[in-house]
Amino acid sequence: MAGASLLTLLDDIASILDDVAVLTKAAAKKTAGVLGDDLALNAQQVTGVRSERELPVVWAVAKGSLLNKAVLVPAALAISAWLPWAITPLMMIGGAFLCYEGVEKLAHRFLHPEDKDKRHAEHLARLADPAVDLVAEEKDKIRGAIRTDFILSAEIIVLSLGVVQQADFGQQVLTLVTVALGMTVGVYGLVAGIVKLDDLGAWLAAKKGARAALGRGIVAAAPWLMKTLSVVGTAAMFLVGGGILVHAIGPLHHLIAGLAPPGLLGTLVNMIGNALVGIVAGAVVLGAVSLLKRLRGGGGAAGEAAGG
Repeated sequence: MAGASLLTLLDDIASILDDVAVLTKAAAKKTAGVLGDDLALNAQQVTGVRSERELPVVWAVAKGSLLNKAVLVPAALAISAWLPWAITPLMMIGGAFLCYEGVEKLAHRFLHPEDKDKRHAEHLARLADPAVDLVAEEKDKIRGAIRTDFILSAEIIVLSLGVVQQADFGQQVLTLVTVALGMTVGVYGLVAGIVKLDDLGAWLAAKKGARAALGRGIVAAAPWLMKTLSVVGTAAMFLVGGGILVHAIGPLHHLIAGLAPPGLLGTLVNMIGNALVGIVAGAVVLGAVSLLKRLRGGGGAAGEAAGG
């Protein structure tokens, strides 16, 4: 009987873990837009740090990210237990914020293209100035990255909560913890790899033959990888954020679904519809934020938020 009970317990655990795996996969798909932006932003946050300090900085930000999630996961579970009606509105707010970030980033890039070069020049000047405290500079960078991570982690947890809201409490706990840990390890593991690509390329370039050519290729490709991540992350913001809003607004969902033919073309139509809704929603939110800034006397230039 004891053996049978143990097998029953193991079967139950396996069943729970299987359900958690399915829910985690669904949550990961739902949060793809945030993850793309998270990866690009955090890789950008540690650029400009001295080579030997890149990995310690990534590790410091990763620890801050874990602390963020240690706060956010219990908060999300409390909402699920006591305020389940708030999950859909929170998801819509998260989706709208994703769309706003995407439009804000594009607006800043096209309306203020000179800002990037200006910030880069200022950063190089600070590094060259012997009076600048580089330790304090590094700590400021870490604090800024952790603040950015908190916002993105909150979006990930809220979106994941929307996926698991119909599951029982135990599965919600396991899924959110799995998502939180998996995303942290995955994102910051990739960030560590990306920021060290140039060092790997330089090391290979110092060798001979094919390895030297490979190293030069890696060094040349590293900046393009960062740019690609940024573009993909921005596109995913509109797809995921717009998709959340479309699914939450019944008539809009039925309209787009009605326009989509079956098969691959229908999937493409749905994606385009979600992206267009995301762009429009982001533009509306950006317009409202800019108007509010003007009314409050804070200026109205697009692109003052993080991520520009």
